[in-house]
Amino acid sequence: MNQPPSYPPAIFCIGRNYAAHAAEMGTAHTDTPLHPTVFMKNPAAICASGDAIVIPPICDEHGPQVDFEGELAVVLGRDCHDVSTNEASDCISGYAVANDVSARWWQKHGSGGQWIRGKSFDTFCPITEPVDATVIADPQNLTLRTWVSGDLMQEATTADMLFSVHELIAELSRGTTLLKGTLVLTGTPEGVGAARQPQRFLRDGDEVIVEIEGIGRLQNPVRS
Repeated sequence: MNQPPSYPPAIFCIGRNYAAHAAEMGTAHTDTPLHPTVFMKNPAAICASGDAIVIPPICDEHGPQVDFEGELAVVLGRDCHDVSTNEASDCISGYAVANDVSARWWQKHGSGGQWIRGKSFDTFCPITEPVDATVIADPQNLTLRTWVSGDLMQEATTADMLFSVHELIAELSRGTTLLKGTLVLTGTPEGVGAARQPQRFLRDGDEVIVEIEGIGRLQNPVRS
């Protein structure tokens, strides 16, 4: 087993940050939203590239449900509080490739409408080691691709985000101190397994690869 990244103080996540993904999940915005959809993951869900995504028995209780979500992750290099969009770049120390693994029944039905339970099982946050922020000229000009067992599932550009990286940091820091080392997962594009016909959930023996140009390649086998 690879050495996992050290646990961050918090993992903030953004839902429905790509219009096409919101539409495929049946939650399309009629207008541009005023605020992002925010939820969190348990820091103990972190695992490294090469580690297995382990489907726990609790996720077998309601049929296949474990899904993939390739995402751009942002690492904060200092405490941030009430920063502007212009100041947000100074808070970023690095970027990483992440997979917001999601148990859909637990996300939608098993937690009273709160997403965190279905997003926080152990190994449900694979992430690469971050690259230094200075090597990424523009975080809104990156291509993201996700493969499951060799099949291309997601392909999009971060230019399609409804809220940019800098806007997200500014918004999340309003009235809230974001501690150094906090991760921000910026949302997934369309192509997730739950929205496919037929649905394509992860199963034992799969391999998930998420790649973002200039940042890296996240590769994880799936085990039950």
